[in-house]
Amino acid sequence: MKSNKQQPSFNLKRICALCIAVYVALVILLYFLMGHQLHFRESRGDIALPVAESGTVELVQGAVLEQTFSMEVQRLQEISVQWGTYYRPNSGTATMELYNQNDGSLVLSKTFDVSQIQEGGLTTMTADEPIEGLCNTPLLLRVYADSAPGTAASPLMSVSGAAALNEDLKEGQTPFSLTMNGQPAEGVLCFSVTGEDYIWTGLHYWEFTAALGAVIALYLLLVYRKWKRGEHSVLANALVAVQKYRFLIKQLVDRDFKAKYKRSVLGVFWSFLNPLLNMLVQYVVFSNMFKFDIPNFPVYLLCGNVVFSYFSESCGMALTSIVGNAGLITKVYVPKYIYPLTRIMSSMVNLLISLIPLFAVALFSGLVPTKAYLLLPIPLFLLALFCLGLGMLLAAAMVFFRDIQFLWGVLTTIWMYLTPIFYPVSALPEGVQAVVKMNPLYLYVTFVRSCIIDGISPEPVMYAQCAVIALVTLVIGAVVFKKSQDKFVLYL
Repeated sequence: MKSNKQQPSFNLKRICALCIAVYVALVILLYFLMGHQLHFRESRGDIALPVAESGTVELVQGAVLEQTFSMEVQRLQEISVQWGTYYRPNSGTATMELYNQNDGSLVLSKTFDVSQIQEGGLTTMTADEPIEGLCNTPLLLRVYADSAPGTAASPLMSVSGAAALNEDLKEGQTPFSLTMNGQPAEGVLCFSVTGEDYIWTGLHYWEFTAALGAVIALYLLLVYRKWKRGEHSVLANALVAVQKYRFLIKQLVDRDFKAKYKRSVLGVFWSFLNPLLNMLVQYVVFSNMFKFDIPNFPVYLLCGNVVFSYFSESCGMALTSIVGNAGLITKVYVPKYIYPLTRIMSSMVNLLISLIPLFAVALFSGLVPTKAYLLLPIPLFLLALFCLGLGMLLAAAMVFFRDIQFLWGVLTTIWMYLTPIFYPVSALPEGVQAVVKMNPLYLYVTFVRSCIIDGISPEPVMYAQCAVIALVTLVIGAVVFKKSQDKFVLYL
């Protein structure tokens, strides 16, 4: 069906070309900003240090410990051994060696001063560059020393740990077995292996982004061809609305932002003060009551507070966006989705302001800004899309069921405690961890913390998870809102 509406005066062809140019620039920029995290991740095949249950032998000259094993680490970085010292001063040198049993080659070797080893301490040999080609290969870890009797340390072992490690072996992998001076021993050496694995999306980054770019270009081409024929499309209609109602959008955003601080003495300064006060209260309470061992705890808290506060404020404002503008909606025609959209945008202004104290606290805590800061617009933009989709759902529901505003208050409280704002996820039982990690805000908070606290990009999978959650929520919210908007006037 042809549309008789006058087309707006912007150049859609130029806008589509600009979208492609922005996408290409973003793909290239992301490649350099993501850096190492685009290609590698912490290995899921790492061998954790078993709990020490006893000592092995006093590692005097001539004594040898040999631990056979295999691993699923694709790029080996470190191997550590835990020691006991008999709580005495010791002397001599101890040597750790790693061999590839397939060809007998020496992979790693390092010598340590026994006098520097502490009770329960670790000796670690680290590869200058990650070592590849050892995944699922039979390996031998040999430990020996030249200490005299009475001055030798003893590597620690775990009896129960051997059974647990061997149970997890896959077919064809070398079993964990320990020998002391050539004699088999019941148990496993207290040692750990760490490394990293390849990321599939990183290995095929250019192919993946080229395919996605082709899909986007095809969609834009279809939009443009429809536009030339005078037919409607979602993107073209959105551009029409933005151009036609941009003045109203600006006025509504300004009104919502100013209304928040109306007759307030401090005004906009509360956008700085609120996150800092929340952080201070939670820091005093949780750092003393729960004793969570979280590095840079003030920044950790503030990242969670800033993200959750934006979510709570924007969705809470979007909730009443239709009911609160009933007088305007019943008198003047304006696309109704503009009302929740402007609430999300005005809350975004507060979010941007609250980032200033966050950066200040991070800098005061000794966290030097890195190139990962340039990635922050990505999680914040995707969070805004997620809030817009959820806000449209809430706004539509609020028109028909006014009790939603009370239920939302309860749900927000539950949501806050299910978001790791002031506690680490690792402190929860495994079953609860799985539930928390299904929380969309967990992803957005973790993304922001990776950029600010760790100074690195998250893994590519987190980009995909944040984007999928945001887009799915936005589509669902838009569809529900569109189908119900014609009935709004009957209930306002």
